[in-house]
Amino acid sequence: MSPPPTVVGIGEILWDLLPSGRQLGGAPANFAYCSHLLGTRAIIASRVGDDNLGQEIRESVLKAGMTNKFLEIDTLHPTGTVHVELGAGGQPRFVIAYPAAWDFLEATEEWRDLAESADAVCFGSLAQRSARARAAILSFLECTRPEALRVFDVNLRQTFYSLEVIENSVARASAVKLSHEELPILARLLGLDGSEAYAFCRQALERFELELVAITRGEKGSLLASPGGIDEHPGFHVRVRDAVGAGDAFTAGLVHERLRGGELEAMNDRANRMGAWVASCPGAMPGMPEGGLERALAELQLNTGRL
Repeated sequence: MSPPPTVVGIGEILWDLLPSGRQLGGAPANFAYCSHLLGTRAIIASRVGDDNLGQEIRESVLKAGMTNKFLEIDTLHPTGTVHVELGAGGQPRFVIAYPAAWDFLEATEEWRDLAESADAVCFGSLAQRSARARAAILSFLECTRPEALRVFDVNLRQTFYSLEVIENSVARASAVKLSHEELPILARLLGLDGSEAYAFCRQALERFELELVAITRGEKGSLLASPGGIDEHPGFHVRVRDAVGAGDAFTAGLVHERLRGGELEAMNDRANRMGAWVASCPGAMPGMPEGGLERALAELQLNTGRL
């Protein structure tokens, strides 16, 4: 049997400070964790403080069955935290501490070797809020193989993004994932048609020579577009505990199916199942469900009707 693909989430790892308590989070870390549950060799490339919160993160990653080898330790800056408030339907609002250890990522030789071995890497805009971390992430992307899948998770948070970050990231990506709320902002920044999703996808695919554009629509599913076609999914009906990490789980499902050679419909289905399952659980990194992940995903019921 061939070894499982190597999938990397690079950027922030932090503690989500939820009303229910502290949960491990950060979009790239959530993505890697869910990819791990799906059976890939998933790795978190990030940076934590030389403090108790950082030590707890390193121990938690090991306990989850993943390596913490690529979690750098920062002796000057604290481990990242985010205060999370939950609104209607469990939708989160984030207040992100600044600065944090992950603002000071370093492009080490170990990271360069990891980049060269990666089959897919997921990176976002938030972790590029500092020039140093941005340089480290872009250096990592430059070291990936041409055929590697490079997913830009737009992930707009507060004011921690700029036109430069967005343009450089899309230019280096082979796939872009964003939410329907982010679509008009991204369209305005890039000078694309944001009046409706189809036009945006067509223009983005052509201008940036992308393999894939994914637009999430919360409980209403998602739209996937590639140069060869479009697929829409209505989503799955679940009782939402909180939506923290649901989009990252969606991306993990998308990448998992894409690396297995899945078509748009299969990718969309797997991605929506992962996102809905995480939304039905507390926190962004729920434990393996009793009876196994595949059983839990198979039991999800579609929303009625297609968009």
